[in-house]
Amino acid sequence: MNKFFTSIAVFFCVFTLLAQTEQKFGIGWGGFLKTDAFYDTRQFSGIREGHFLFYPLPESLDKNGVDINEKGNFNILSIQSRLWGKITAPEAFGAKSFGYVEGEFFGTSDGDVNGFRLRHAYVVCDWGSTELLVGQTWHPMFITSNFPDVVSFNTGAPIQLFSRNPQIRLRQNLIGDLKFYLTAFSQRDMTGTGPNGSSSIYLRNSGIPELNAKLEFHNKSGKDEILIGASGGYKSIVPRTKNGNNEDAYDEKVNSISAMGYFKFKFNDFQIKAQSALTQNAVDLLQIGGYAVKSSSNGVWEYTPWNILSSWLELIYSSKFDESNSMDIGLFGGYSMNMGTQDEIGYKENNAFVYYGRNPNIDNILRISPRIIFNSGKTRFAFETEYTKAAYGTLKSDGKVENTKDYANIRFLLGVYIFF
Repeated sequence: MNKFFTSIAVFFCVFTLLAQTEQKFGIGWGGFLKTDAFYDTRQFSGIREGHFLFYPLPESLDKNGVDINEKGNFNILSIQSRLWGKITAPEAFGAKSFGYVEGEFFGTSDGDVNGFRLRHAYVVCDWGSTELLVGQTWHPMFITSNFPDVVSFNTGAPIQLFSRNPQIRLRQNLIGDLKFYLTAFSQRDMTGTGPNGSSSIYLRNSGIPELNAKLEFHNKSGKDEILIGASGGYKSIVPRTKNGNNEDAYDEKVNSISAMGYFKFKFNDFQIKAQSALTQNAVDLLQIGGYAVKSSSNGVWEYTPWNILSSWLELIYSSKFDESNSMDIGLFGGYSMNMGTQDEIGYKENNAFVYYGRNPNIDNILRISPRIIFNSGKTRFAFETEYTKAAYGTLKSDGKVENTKDYANIRFLLGVYIFF
């Protein structure tokens, strides 16, 4: 631990000295401290001691018929506290160049809670009408100018698409406020899943990066803003590189596509935001579903991905009392639906379907979360109630779910921040 803090101190000192001695190069530090206190009415699926909530767990009966998961729990955590550095640099290749690095104490696994982890690290070269970004940042289907402003760290997931990825992204200005983005990327913190658990190896074994194209219109005028965009992506993974029976090498792929549309309209103190996405095998975007083994011949598997439709809408009203004090009122509503698999699932082992993913036995997820936020200077107090319902059932051969039963959780959340 001492080595860790020594490294951080040296990191600060080096960049501070560089900023003082080189006018065209420097770093500006910022971030926030945040503590979340929350109570849940039911046991749920989540990570990092429940800080990142997905959805409630289904019924689990003990020998007396009592539902073990019908029990509340409480926690207080500060692991979302964050530090970032905005790096300025001289021109490079005729372009304005800058960098950004960001980390937090969320850890890289449940066993690493409080551990410092990398969130963003990228370099940008901006020629004006053309921009090149290289490094790790948000997935191209996580729209940084149009995501839910909820208090919860899940940011609306698993309804909102959520991932950060190492990438190469090209932005080209077209006409007026219309821009085109093309991105090739890999996986890191949020990865796909397969026979050997969650890993980026399945995408890497395909030999090609994931690809995404996006077209976006974005106009700002004073306090008014209009944003309309559409995005589409292609991904290919290889779950196994050898036959499960005789270990012959083979290269059977899971190919999937995803599409999304979104908008934001902001007029004075009121804004409305929405997004709808149809995804296939999007476990790496924290979606339910994944893919199933649709057939097997001599130990060679063929696969079919799940189709998941996720949509959300958010309303926000902002009121500024004076230069230092303001209030935001927001309401988020989202719905995710299991649309079944692309092809019929015709393979079973021990009378059960073989699949890799996240709870394809969930038919739908509903979330409603109102909030109120008070800002005073650099300090914020935020209150949110998050209602999440999941409908569990029995998988059918078309990947859809029948005989469903609903389970709900309510999270009461207080978030306290100070920004610097």
